[in-house]
Amino acid sequence: MATEHEIEELIRTAMGSLRQMLDVNTIVGRAIEGANGVSVIPVSKVSCGFIAGGGDVCAKRGEHPFMGGSGAGLHVQPVCFLVMNADNIHLIPICDATPMDRVVDSLPALADKVCQIIADRSEN
Repeated sequence: MATEHEIEELIRTAMGSLRQMLDVNTIVGRAIEGANGVSVIPVSKVSCGFIAGGGDVCAKRGEHPFMGGSGAGLHVQPVCFLVMNADNIHLIPICDATPMDRVVDSLPALADKVCQIIADRSEN
């Protein structure tokens, strides 16, 4: 009969392979320094799946060898770029922006306008 150790080894092997393929730089990439102090950071969406299984197989009378398998897969999809300079941060979506993306992207400009209106009213 199969022991837990054999199944654990299948899982450990598949998870080790996932660890080799995936790190934090896969999701939020390293900053790319450009001219005039501009930095660009790529951001991706990562989906992964994992499966493992096994069992005893009766090959001959009285023998029960273990057979099993495991697998894992990753899907990495670029989502946007963060463009930063000394003054602001701008989000540039790669695919068509949803209405919520546009709202989130316009929040810094809206906050600046609100602060300016408050400052103008306090001066008067």
